[in-house]
Amino acid sequence: MIAEVAARFFPELDALMRQIIASIPDAPDFGVMLRYAIGWVDEHDQPYHQPTGKRIRPLLLMLSAEAIGGDWRQALPAAAAVELLHNFSLIHDDIQDDSPLRHGRPTVWKIWSVANAINAGDAMFALAYSAMHKLSTTTLAPTTVLNIWDIFNRTNIELTRGQHLDMRFEKQADVTIDQYLSMIGGKSAALVACCAQIGALCGGAAAAVAEAFAAFGLNLGLAFQIRDDILGIWGNPSTTGKSAATDIISRKKTLPILYGLERSARLAELFRCNSFTDEDIAEAVAILDNLGAQQYAVEMETQYYQRALDALAQSGTPESRLEGLRALSAWLFKRTY
Repeated sequence: MIAEVAARFFPELDALMRQIIASIPDAPDFGVMLRYAIGWVDEHDQPYHQPTGKRIRPLLLMLSAEAIGGDWRQALPAAAAVELLHNFSLIHDDIQDDSPLRHGRPTVWKIWSVANAINAGDAMFALAYSAMHKLSTTTLAPTTVLNIWDIFNRTNIELTRGQHLDMRFEKQADVTIDQYLSMIGGKSAALVACCAQIGALCGGAAAAVAEAFAAFGLNLGLAFQIRDDILGIWGNPSTTGKSAATDIISRKKTLPILYGLERSARLAELFRCNSFTDEDIAEAVAILDNLGAQQYAVEMETQYYQRALDALAQSGTPESRLEGLRALSAWLFKRTY
């Protein structure tokens, strides 16, 4: 079903995003970097046909508009805006994380330099606002458009707050699980919540209904990130495309790792080492297994996922119109360990 929905939504979304990116002034490599980051071209500006992202956020936004009973095409400018904003964050995240690869190919900074990638990310950020401005050409009430702008702006602050904490936690000796949940609430879940809420407003929802959709998105985003945390340790490399126990190797303070650090002095000792041997990695995984860290994370993921579905049910939206959102939610959690 998700493939069918994507086939219905994405051609018009893609056309609008191409139009927006084509609006930038011409300069050598400037547009190429943006088209490359989106996944349309290779570094030589030749068409690229391998998958570089699922576009979950704009899909969620348009499905939310449709669930309310509105025309999803009214939501296209907002859908383009959140996808451009997401790609801006990825360009900058790759620089901040010193990541050489994304989706199996070199990151923007790795090809064009850090300075150029920062500039390209800034351009993508500005284009996200250009896309959102096109809501003024729809039939949405001006007060609704202003409300959407406010939600979008506040979400940008949440994204940067979450990213700030994520970087801070890399060097912070003690991070609590509550602090971590607050961080991913900004870095990962805020934009998902924004998509559901803005989509509902584009569909004509009342403020209270849109807030219920925001709660759905926030909890879905938290559950989605926790699933990533689980995959970052126990995921099958042939499925995830990442090394086994990649989050241990990179010393990420994810939910299961924090759970283990609170309960094991030996794990804390291992994480203070300058480098991990294969034996250290195996020992760290064994400690987490013995502590039940994976089961704890699965239970937390399930809890947030159920909260998301409960919020959707409590929105008062007819069940028959929630099929697409429920299908998308279920599809997101089919990623296996």
